[in-house]
Amino acid sequence: MLINIEKNLVEFTPENADETAKLETLWRVMVDCARFNKKMVPVGEYVPQKNKLARFALEGPKSESAPEFPDIRVEEDCRCFCQTCNKYVMLKKGDRIPPCCGKLMEIMD
Repeated sequence: MLINIEKNLVEFTPENADETAKLETLWRVMVDCARFNKKMVPVGEYVPQKNKLARFALEGPKSESAPEFPDIRVEEDCRCFCQTCNKYVMLKKGDRIPPCCGKLMEIMD
């Protein structure tokens, strides 16, 4: 994972599929585009000579019980988007249409 710091902006760039999946999971845990986002807060110390691990806690409002969304799957490769935040995802045939901003995403094409 590459980490780039410019002033108060930090960028994480995954270098393999596993890191990409983990970063996507972290993003989904931290970002709730319809409500409140969480923040990362350092825990303990980071001294590379003692320990190569940097630990952070996620703070913010606890997610309310997630609403249940129907399990709707796409019949062919397509792109879906959120009408609220304009995020989009590419889906393969058989993928489940994901929820975003409290409702299922819309199929674009």
